[in-house]
Order: sequence, then C-alpha cells, then structure tokens
Amino acid sequence: MSVETLTSSEYIKHHLTNLTYGQLDGHWTFAHTAEQAASMGFWSINVDSMFWSLVTGLVFYFVFRSAGKKATTGVPSGFQNFIEMVIEFIDFSVRDSFKHKNKLVAPMALTIFAWIFLMNFMDLIAVDWLPQLAAVTVGAMGGDPHAAFFKVVPSTDPNITFGMAISIFFLIVYYSIKHKGLGGFFAEILFHPFGKWGLPANLLLEGVALISKPISLALRLFGNMYAGEIIFILIAIMYSVGIGFGAFGGLLQVGWALFHILIITLQAFIFMTLTIVYMDMAHDNEH
Repeated sequence: MSVETLTSSEYIKHHLTNLTYGQLDGHWTFAHTAEQAASMGFWSINVDSMFWSLVTGLVFYFVFRSAGKKATTGVPSGFQNFIEMVIEFIDFSVRDSFKHKNKLVAPMALTIFAWIFLMNFMDLIAVDWLPQLAAVTVGAMGGDPHAAFFKVVPSTDPNITFGMAISIFFLIVYYSIKHKGLGGFFAEILFHPFGKWGLPANLLLEGVALISKPISLALRLFGNMYAGEIIFILIAIMYSVGIGFGAFGGLLQVGWALFHILIITLQAFIFMTLTIVYMDMAHDNEH
C-alpha cells in the first residue's frame, strides 16, 4: 500500500488491520473496512494470520523432515549441521528445565521454538511488499485496493498467540490431573500453600497463578511483536517525507532489523522455555 495514497494515520491503521472473513448483515463475506471487521464478532476469521501461520508451520515441517531424510553418519552438510545444532540446543533446554520423563516435551519444545521463530521472522520482510502485492491483486480483480488488508506477521495477532497459549494450558491441566490425580490437582489449588484453613486465599493465589500462565504466554509474545511491527511501520512512513528522512529511515530500518533478529529469537525462546517449565510443574507431585 503506497504511503502517498494514505495519510500517516490511515497507513498505520491499514497495516494493522487483518484480512477478516465473517458474517456481515446476515451473510458471510470479507470485511472491506476496519469497522466491518470489528463488527463481525467472535466467529470471524483473520484469514491472513491463519494463512501465514499454516505456511510457516509447513515450512518448519518440510525443512526438518528433509533434514531427517538426508541425515547421514558420514561428513554432514552445512544444512545438517545447522539442524543438528538447533535440535541439540532444544534438547539441552529440555534437559535443563524438565526433570521428568515425557516423550512429548522435547518435540513440542522444538515445534514451539521453530514455529514461533518463523512466524516472528515474517516481521523482517519489508512492511509494504506483501500488502502491496495483495492490493495489486485485488485491484486487478476489480476490487478496491485500499480495502485489501493483509497482515503478514501471525504473532502480532492475539488470536494466534492466545490459540497457542490455550493449547499449552490444556496440556498443563491434562498432565497435572494425570500425574497428581483429580483429587491431587484440586487439592493443590484449594489447600496450597496455606493449608485447609486458608482455602479462600489458596484458591485466589493458585487460581490466579494457573490462569496467568496462558495469559502471560500470549500477551508477552503478542505485545513484543506488535510493538516491533509498529516501529517498522513508523520507519516506513519516513520514506514519504523526503530524501533526507528517507535516507535516515533506511539506516533506522537496517539497525532495527538487525536488533529485531535478537527479539524474534528471544521471544521464541522465552515461549518455549516457559512452556517447558510449566510442563515440569504439571508433572511435579511433591505437594
């Protein structure tokens, strides 16, 4: 979407609006304005977030599947060395934070780290390239290119981050009940840490601690990636001001992109590490 065709506020709003499909006035359709997208309610689907999350998931699957099929006991290629380095890093993280036995945890940790990293990595693609491609496509089909909303970073969508976090939450509850028993699970919530006479306080503390796990996972990832996306958009606006601001914006963009590589990796690592820790706590029945 060209900066020259929109005001700065319109440009920012356009880039932060999802391509939304939902029910409007009794029929299912794509939203043509941000107001329409907001009015579609809970059952609407952010098509761009779903599309790119699936694409990055498939990239992870086929890359690691290819590495597994090509693995050799001889001299490994650079690609195999890189994949083995990632797997060894994940294995070390799991061994360091998870002291129980569960064959699900290590593959899950690898999937979380690689998938979130790939979704975050989409933030390093120039903010206008894919939205402009979507606008050109819609215009060629006779539609309004200004209504071609297209966000390309799934982790800037709270629906995606909460979806992952809630999935982790269900696993936490499942393994807590499996290893502690249903009675042990509720006893921990009702009687820990102050015993049976502190039941109201126990329920408040343990209930908040349990519910805060998926919320903190989702909001931390969403907040950091959303803020990073806004900074890239603000830098992009500088290109429309003039040559001087454009050149300065180019330097800022390179600097922020280099720093953002650390952020996207760190956010994937934090999400993975907290998941491992929460799973370890779910398996711990000392109390």
